Amino acid sequence: MDRPDGVSSEGVDSATSSAIDQLPWPEVRLKIDADPRLILPVGALEQHGPHLPVGSNIVIARHVARAVAAATGILRAPTLSYGVTVGGGPYAGRAGLRRKTLHRVVNELVQMWEDDGIEHFAIITAHRFEPHLEALLMTATGPSSRSVYDLYQIDVSDIVESDPELEHAGELETSLMLHLSPKLVRSERARDFLPEGGALRRYTRRRVPKPPTGSQGVIGSPSLGTAEKGQAVFTRYVEKISNALEVDPTW
Repeated sequence: MDRPDGVSSEGVDSATSSAIDQLPWPEVRLKIDADPRLILPVGALEQHGPHLPVGSNIVIARHVARAVAAATGILRAPTLSYGVTVGGGPYAGRAGLRRKTLHRVVNELVQMWEDDGIEHFAIITAHRFEPHLEALLMTATGPSSRSVYDLYQIDVSDIVESDPELEHAGELETSLMLHLSPKLVRSERARDFLPEGGALRRYTRRRVPKPPTGSQGVIGSPSLGTAEKGQAVFTRYVEKISNALEVDPTW
């Protein structure tokens, strides 16, 4: 049975799939000829507290990209799971790339898809660490254009109670995960952590990659997270990006 976002219960897109990895190459060719755009979701593998998986950014970016592809019919590439993160510290499992490495990886992928005729790339990411976003924004393209959608720049302040700009694995991301993958959420382990002062703003603005002392990888109030809020946020993300791509096909 297919879900509303066009993804089946087995995790495979429906028969109207626009996923490159699920189509034979002649069908990919036909889709590119009809609409030379490609959606590329980019995640990250990093701590999200003791209650959310380290792949939360991957899950969120992948689901939004799937839903946007289903709504617009635009081709979608498989999710690039590794973004720019910093290792070390007590947070086991996180791993990532340097900024220049991610930049090179995306450039090489873009160049190959350009050879197939892709003229515009819509990059969707759910990881707002500044070096990560810089690597995506600085992607050099040849004949093609590209847009980068940082999901957390989409205003959802009317949906959540806390400030979405001042959190990590808090109300916003916990709500999204409760909606998208509730089985991966350990709600009983969620602990609110609300530091004050400059350390908080430096971290939440993604100028510092490590959470303030005392945090378990959480900034904010995951206790406020609900699946209902997550569904509303998810719908907002999908509608905003889909509408942008429909209004201006090259934006």
